[in-house]
Amino acid sequence: MIQVEKLTKKYGQHIATKNLNFTVNKGEVLGFLGPNGAGKSTTMNIITGYISATEGTVMIDGYDVLEKPEEVKKRIGYLPEFPPLYTEMTVKEYLDFVSDIKKVSKAQKNKDMEKIMDLIKIADVRKRLIKNLSKGYKQRVGFAQALIGNPPVLVLDEPTIGLDPKQIIEIRNLIKDLGKEHTIILSSHILPEVSAVCERVIIINKGEIVASGTPDSLSKHLNNSSRLSLRVAGPEESVIKVLNNIPGVKLAEYNGIKEMDTVDVLVEGDKDVDIRKPLFFALSRAQYPILQMKSMDLTLEEIFLQLTTKEREVS
Repeated sequence: MIQVEKLTKKYGQHIATKNLNFTVNKGEVLGFLGPNGAGKSTTMNIITGYISATEGTVMIDGYDVLEKPEEVKKRIGYLPEFPPLYTEMTVKEYLDFVSDIKKVSKAQKNKDMEKIMDLIKIADVRKRLIKNLSKGYKQRVGFAQALIGNPPVLVLDEPTIGLDPKQIIEIRNLIKDLGKEHTIILSSHILPEVSAVCERVIIINKGEIVASGTPDSLSKHLNNSSRLSLRVAGPEESVIKVLNNIPGVKLAEYNGIKEMDTVDVLVEGDKDVDIRKPLFFALSRAQYPILQMKSMDLTLEEIFLQLTTKEREVS
């Protein structure tokens, strides 16, 4: 649905993006991440046709952004970090205005607008001036305008900024639902949100892609070992001794006591070695039941920091 090839953007001597290549498949929710100044917003602005590239191409549903701008814009709903709202308009007037700009037919406009306002939960403020709305409601109105015309592609830049925790969960669930019928690029600084919503992430740093893949695959690639957190019913010294004798286990160390007659242990295994089954059987033979087992893979925050604070690339 989205194809980016050899995308480069220069501002004088400054290179904002350099030779970016990636695709976003139909129905995929892609997390697009990067530190401030990495070229993230520039890339999204080029994809939406807001600015042009110095080199390279962007195709949306088979249409070139530069050669067929109207066809592309029909297919994209864009929510920038700061939605372009006309604050002297009411919510209904503003969405009417956006519908007219997007050339939505009158019959379809009324039908779609009611559906969108209910979906985004702004129907109760439709007659209020936008300038009198809270920041959270203004963000919702911005989200609503991106959905006008039912575009197959949505580009969302910080969609939950300004929302309270309850609203964030609601918008997160909405994005998941929209992902069933839309192709979505989501940029957010709230990385747990990206982990919860996105199937794949691209991390950009200094204008170049430094990682692409699922959070799990990136964690495995970057991690030099597999880590597990265990809670075992048994004495500390005996449990640690059993664990350290299991082939593939590099380290087993005491991690405190959270429950009576148990011990918490952090176990580190060799990279690409699944130590869960050997660990289970060894503790079972010793009659030390496992009450809890949790993977300690790198979080998306740890992956992000590792890739954007070091000159390291992941293929």
